[in-house]
Amino acid sequence: SPGALRRAGNEEFRRGQYGPAAELYSRALAQLEAAGDATAEERSVLLANRAACHLKDGACSLCVADCTRIKPLLRRAAAYEALERYSLAYVDYKTALQVDCSVQAAYDGVNRMTKALLEKDGVNWRQKLPPIPTVPVSAQTRWSIPSAQAPGANTPPATAPQGERDQTAAGMERARRLKEEGNELVKKGNHKKAVEKYSESLQLNQECATYTNRALCYLALKQYKEAAQDCTEALKLDPKNVKALYRRAQALKELK
Repeated sequence: SPGALRRAGNEEFRRGQYGPAAELYSRALAQLEAAGDATAEERSVLLANRAACHLKDGACSLCVADCTRIKPLLRRAAAYEALERYSLAYVDYKTALQVDCSVQAAYDGVNRMTKALLEKDGVNWRQKLPPIPTVPVSAQTRWSIPSAQAPGANTPPATAPQGERDQTAAGMERARRLKEEGNELVKKGNHKKAVEKYSESLQLNQECATYTNRALCYLALKQYKEAAQDCTEALKLDPKNVKALYRRAQALKELK
């Protein structure tokens, strides 16, 4: 079975037999695909493990080829997100992040879905999630050693967020409330007080919209340098954000 082949591959890998290990992972992948029931998660784990073999053997281009195949998982996540099926998108982004913890798009996706689910389902949003496949520690540390622990082998799914970017639900909720208060103050024309609210919110949660909102206030207050800085921060989080680009343009124009 693909599971048995993967475990055998892990065993070879630990003994330093990277060629044979890659061969076993390839056979497992072929079996999964032949059976037609290959889940994106299982494929990603096998590809990550095979990539680790290629890396050890110095076959860099093959390693890169396997790594980029995590993209289908990200594409599916993006599709779920577009369909507003946030919990399914969250699971896919999370899985991709477990397979390769350096994928910025997966980080950003997890953060966006966390916010969306918090707004939709409240502080207990995690309880409504489908199970997240457990990726072996092997594939979590960016192509280090595949472990014997098969995904889903009686291990509870890793629902706890990994990475320091995940804030507590309570903190996120407070950040959201502070942002809303800032928005209300902007409507009343009180930009100075709104800046305070947005600043408090940003200490709890760095969110693109909060930066662009605070930038709007800084523009109104003629604090153009600060406005430009906030837009730059927003663009780090979302490089194509139109509001951030437009408001930074306004600020830079004033700064000549």
